[in-house]
Amino acid sequence: MNPYIKNLSRIEFLITLACTGQCKHCSEGEHAARGEYIDGGTAAQVIYKLCGKFSIESMMTFGGEPLLHIDEVCKIHSAAKEMKIPKRQLITNGFFSQDKVKIKDTAAKLAQCGVNDILLSADAFHQEIIPLKPVRYFAEMVKEEGIPLRVHPAWLGQRESPNPYNQQTLEILKEFEAIGVPVSKGNIIFPCGNALKYLKDYFDEGGEYNNPYCENPVDIRSVCISPNGDLLGGNIYQMGILEIIDNYFPQGNAD
Repeated sequence: MNPYIKNLSRIEFLITLACTGQCKHCSEGEHAARGEYIDGGTAAQVIYKLCGKFSIESMMTFGGEPLLHIDEVCKIHSAAKEMKIPKRQLITNGFFSQDKVKIKDTAAKLAQCGVNDILLSADAFHQEIIPLKPVRYFAEMVKEEGIPLRVHPAWLGQRESPNPYNQQTLEILKEFEAIGVPVSKGNIIFPCGNALKYLKDYFDEGGEYNNPYCENPVDIRSVCISPNGDLLGGNIYQMGILEIIDNYFPQGNAD
């Protein structure tokens, strides 16, 4: 077993970078409305292989907007459910359609494929672009299906920081609290991508900010697979996942 990845316990799939929002705070920068997306069947094989070798405790699908490709999301979560991964998480902005029939059908598919934790991105930044009404309806349909759901807002500075974005976010959260949807702690916006471009005045010039998404390269506990199949210097469409794991070596480390 590769000593640098012996503690692997989480798998993440970046379904697509395509998104229905163009949010000012996005760490990935600008998103196109359409683009490359992961193959759910190949991703499912990754889950089978990794679960056969590691004790995987959680799996997550996200984007971009992952529900633009609901069939791929379902293939991935079905595999995670089959392999009895305890936490099967989805992060979504909840805006992939304004058709109520499609929204209801999508919520039913998510329940059937085994999603058991949904984080709904809703705040001043998302709702600057994304209409609230279909997102709230999606939340209602998810609740109807019995899937655990939390609103997961982005905060500019601390939640208590008195800026207009946080104040607006607090008002938006009331819409979900009114229908019984709890709110998570959310996340603090990291100065990268669009956030650095549009919100730079809110960050300390020369200040040090730790990227919350970085893994320790000599003790990797979570792997994230890109829409094109890339991870850890390999590609799941070109090489088996276990071979990629075995071949991984952190750059800058001596034997």
